[in-house]
Amino acid sequence: MRDLRLLPKAHLHVHLESTVRPRTVREWGGPPEPEGPFAGFREFADQRARVRALLDTPERFRRVALEFCQDEAAQGTRYAEVTFTAASHGERVGAMEMPLEAVLDGLAEGRRHGIECRVLLDHSRRRPVERLWRTLKLAGRYDEVIGIGLAGDESHPLAPFAEVLDAARDTGLRLVHHAGEAAGPTSVREALEVGHAERLGHGIRVLDDPALVAEVRERGIPLEVCPTSNVLLGLVPTFAEHPLPRLRAAGLVVTVNTDGETALADEYARLREVLGLTDADLAGLAVAGAEASFAPLAVKERIKAGAAAWLGRP
Repeated sequence: MRDLRLLPKAHLHVHLESTVRPRTVREWGGPPEPEGPFAGFREFADQRARVRALLDTPERFRRVALEFCQDEAAQGTRYAEVTFTAASHGERVGAMEMPLEAVLDGLAEGRRHGIECRVLLDHSRRRPVERLWRTLKLAGRYDEVIGIGLAGDESHPLAPFAEVLDAARDTGLRLVHHAGEAAGPTSVREALEVGHAERLGHGIRVLDDPALVAEVRERGIPLEVCPTSNVLLGLVPTFAEHPLPRLRAAGLVVTVNTDGETALADEYARLREVLGLTDADLAGLAVAGAEASFAPLAVKERIKAGAAAWLGRP
């Protein structure tokens, strides 16, 4: 059985604040890790908010980013687009640029572990439009930031943010929004039409609308699927019932990610062990992740060549 840690992978949907090592949280006096599934999105968000509150100095932001690189590299991740809520942290600590700059420093140091990272800045749908403008301004200052997106409770519409999202598109930033996770096809259509989404964060509820499935398939919009996270949030009853096989069978572009709720090689292992995916399937998903990424072509080609080598193909 091939070692999934040796399969080169791209990681496209992972929130930095959700990857803080449990022992780091304990060292800082933070809350214990939950022992089972969350009761719902609100409980999940509240627990993550308690962890985020621990991030209050440049040293802590930098450490979390460096530890992220160490942990991801050990999982076989060769390229990651890590999501970070920079403007929220900047407002909270009273220094708008500091959290992002410290994170970028940590990610830069992490390159020595053989991983390359870019950053997507996210913004909660529940928060003011003015903060998204500040997020857009931050994104424009740093080459390592490649895009922005809306996250959080999908019952809150994207429409109030339309002007900012238009401006982001016009500047050349990439746009990726959470949609079709807790909410249904309407949230996906809004992400595509109002949000100009190039990928869909989660997107599993696209299956609720056959016409939308056809549209997403024809447009080649990749889905950032996070099976374990969906189960932990109670959105899918069990891993065995996850719709990932049906998404693939529908001809959609599926990529495998963690949301920060598990390790990436472990997520691939569950696909093998629980859903019965073959090594060829798993290598194909790794290639799909590379192709759906916003990485430079050379990075994509290295991951694709590594996946072929992992399978023993020339």
